[in-house]
Amino acid sequence: MPEDQHSDRTIHALSDEFVGHYAALDPLTATAVGLPGHDAEMTDFSPEALEQRAELGRAALARITAATPADDGERVAQAVFAERIGLELEIYDSGWAHADMNVIGSPVHHVRQIFDLMPTETADDWAVIAGRMSAVSDAVDGVIESMRYAAARGKVVALRQVTKVAEQCDVWSGASDEKAFFAALADQANTEDEALRKKLTAAAGDASAAFARFASFLRDELAAKAPEKDAVGEERYRMWSRQFLGSRLDLQEAYEWGWAEFSRIETEMKQVADRIKSGATLKEAAAALDADPRYRVTGKAGLEQWMQQLSDAALADLRGTHFDLPDELMKLECLVAPPGGGVGAYYTGPNDDFSRPGRMWWSVEPGREDFSTWREVSTVYHEGVPGHHLQIATAVYERERLNDFQRMLCWVSGHGEGWALYAERLMRELGYLEDDANLFGMLDAHLFRAGRVIVDLGMHLELEIPRGTGFHEGERWTPELGLEFMLNRTITDPAQVTDEIDRYLGWPGQAPAYKLGERLWLQAREEARARHGAAFDLKTFHQQALALGSMGLDTLREQLARL
Repeated sequence: MPEDQHSDRTIHALSDEFVGHYAALDPLTATAVGLPGHDAEMTDFSPEALEQRAELGRAALARITAATPADDGERVAQAVFAERIGLELEIYDSGWAHADMNVIGSPVHHVRQIFDLMPTETADDWAVIAGRMSAVSDAVDGVIESMRYAAARGKVVALRQVTKVAEQCDVWSGASDEKAFFAALADQANTEDEALRKKLTAAAGDASAAFARFASFLRDELAAKAPEKDAVGEERYRMWSRQFLGSRLDLQEAYEWGWAEFSRIETEMKQVADRIKSGATLKEAAAALDADPRYRVTGKAGLEQWMQQLSDAALADLRGTHFDLPDELMKLECLVAPPGGGVGAYYTGPNDDFSRPGRMWWSVEPGREDFSTWREVSTVYHEGVPGHHLQIATAVYERERLNDFQRMLCWVSGHGEGWALYAERLMRELGYLEDDANLFGMLDAHLFRAGRVIVDLGMHLELEIPRGTGFHEGERWTPELGLEFMLNRTITDPAQVTDEIDRYLGWPGQAPAYKLGERLWLQAREEARARHGAAFDLKTFHQQALALGSMGLDTLREQLARL
């Protein structure tokens, strides 16, 4: 559209227009955030398509930064858009967007996971799935093409990520002991339309073959070009850290603060461990709780039921007391995720009209049937209410205040994960973690997140381990030391720890976002309390803060200072 046709558009209108155009160019994102009209389509990941999306961003950025905000809401919207899209373009120009791959959140994961969000109730639903599934092969080929483009320019992720993603693709393609994901999905089709069944079967076969082909490409071609060294170094780390934080981090200060926070939480955990079992170490207290039938559920169905009951209770308890929750936010589904991904919990948001609810997913290692609930109570609050579900669904609901970019496309880990970790602490303050077992689990989660700050920065920047820490003092971090530290100084499930180290090394800067984001939320709350004195109302602060939507931490700091 010619430039002059945008000259009198508001920032909100320009942002909405950008989202509409972007959804057409990235149908997977459209489905993920709940924008209708593209569910049978597949995103193109080829170099040409990446360039097309980058050019859309450049044009929109130029128009929105040149526009005059109509009010304070548009001023914030302008800052949010400029920071997010500006950084996305910086990453694109660096050449690393074409090489994007890690064990948790890269294009091949989006291609696989999008099918978890698609409705399966009717024959029409299955026809849409068949259409998208038939396009998986081309999407995977586009990823390969972009990776070859990047490799020719010296941009290849570390060998660890190449190897691990190939193993994940083995699971999804059916090359491992698991049935191919797409074949298993097609088997669920509840339709008597024989032609549709044949289309689903054929599409599932093609999609499985595409993931097998991608695994072969990784092993046979990309692995030979991949560096063995996992550390990305300071320059790349700063770029990725800005993506996850929306802030220019003082790396050394964050590293030192991470150690101080780790020590503070570890000290409290030892006190709670002693209450659980006199004289017990952290691991001994954890073992005692793992053996206690009061804190165990059996089977994946049992895990789902436990999650759902705890989540439903939190929604009911917090509504009208600590948060004003509209009806649209009162449904949150809890599910065990399909196999093949990393171990842990994650959240997917509702669509625009809330016909698809928010969902909490739990990814567990193959064959596991026993689960310790004391470890996961605060995780349910993190992923659900008052954590991600409250935060993300609130933004979707706020269509009168926020534009479509703010409501659905803007996500900053420091803001979102920081809030969710803050939500765990909030539930303790509100009296929901008075049982020492559940408190111990919450403290473990926070100890683990503080450890992430240390290990993520330490491994990627190869920092020195300080004196007085009791862990390989004076040595420099390596992935092996990172794994040893998290296994020996935290009580997190060893299977999850191993996956986590792979995640940190492939997603530099993301893991510290939890604790660093929580630190900002806590600071902003206490500053608001000091400003308002006796008139400070925590419920009002939370409602106003969540209504702002997601944004980078520097922008968030400015906005929370106004509350």
